Amino acid sequence: MQAETFERAGIADIAEKVWAGGRVSFEEGERLFACGDLAALGVLANHVCERKNGRVATYVFNTYLNYSNVCYLSCQFCSFARKPNQEGAFTHGTDELIGQAEEAYRQGANEVHMVGGLHPKLPFDFYTGLVRGIKQRCPGLTVKAFTAIEVRHLAEHVAKQSIRQTLEALRDAGLDSLTGGGAEIFDAAVRDQICRGKESADEWLEVHRTWHQMGMRSTCTMLYGHVENIGHRVDHLDQLRRLQDETGGFTSFIPYAFEPRNNALSHLGRATAYDELRTLAVSRIYLDNFGHLTGYWISLGLPLAQIALNFGVDDLHGTIFREYIFHMAGSQTPQQQTVETLEGAIRQAGRTPRRRDTFYARMPELVTA
Repeated sequence: MQAETFERAGIADIAEKVWAGGRVSFEEGERLFACGDLAALGVLANHVCERKNGRVATYVFNTYLNYSNVCYLSCQFCSFARKPNQEGAFTHGTDELIGQAEEAYRQGANEVHMVGGLHPKLPFDFYTGLVRGIKQRCPGLTVKAFTAIEVRHLAEHVAKQSIRQTLEALRDAGLDSLTGGGAEIFDAAVRDQICRGKESADEWLEVHRTWHQMGMRSTCTMLYGHVENIGHRVDHLDQLRRLQDETGGFTSFIPYAFEPRNNALSHLGRATAYDELRTLAVSRIYLDNFGHLTGYWISLGLPLAQIALNFGVDDLHGTIFREYIFHMAGSQTPQQQTVETLEGAIRQAGRTPRRRDTFYARMPELVTA
């Protein structure tokens, strides 16, 4: 343990606890966010990361599908959603979507990631049929789809059945994993400012709890860098940690910064690189019961995501063909990466690249030499 480094940063007591395998408290989480020594946070987060995953960093060969951006909500932070008949609105047919999934599958993808807006008219069999069709045409492709608010929409307004029954129907159609989107920040006052009318924190957690109780897995997220404060971030992490204690169903945590373009919150500035690395590091230290922390290069940009591999991150997400949500909000990053580019970035950061599956299990061999 680098005692002098942590002493100078004012977090020696926290570092000693973490080094011994102890759990950081809420107040200590706030102290970590308030720590002005980013390097010290990186050393501590990197220690936690390497204790769990060694010096391996992973990625998934995946593709994104957005079936529709038509949505009856009007989240203030969102640049993706459109009302029916509004310019830029789209809804793709199942044959087109299944064809796109099959194209990626033929190229070697092992995961399809699929989300959309809360469409007021699509029937329930559109969703189950889409999942079933992908699994029939691409039997080796894992389907990771739908956010908690999409599931609630399907249960309450489309299928008109319980959350559990809706999830069971989706699972029976072939759904393998839920996505972690829609968590934003759990604090109710913050949600009222950035996503008024969306599900509450308890409702988001209920969907994932139910899915986990069915023996299934999911990821979770945090959208930061808008109107929230440090306490709100720690509260968000704490609620995720408590659910993970209860179910153990989360595979990874994926935090990403708010993109302040083309939406109702465009007057806000974007999070700095310093804040992004700080948030990743504190998340890795705080979420002691999570196996993995993903650096979402679509948000970070690949160069900063590469640096994040020394700030607690052990996964760079995936190849991600056809990403629209962040790019419609003004993201300037590429819409996809090749396997070779991701592996090269990982090696340059001093890590060993390994391809993984949806559940963060390392696949037997490297894709490239």
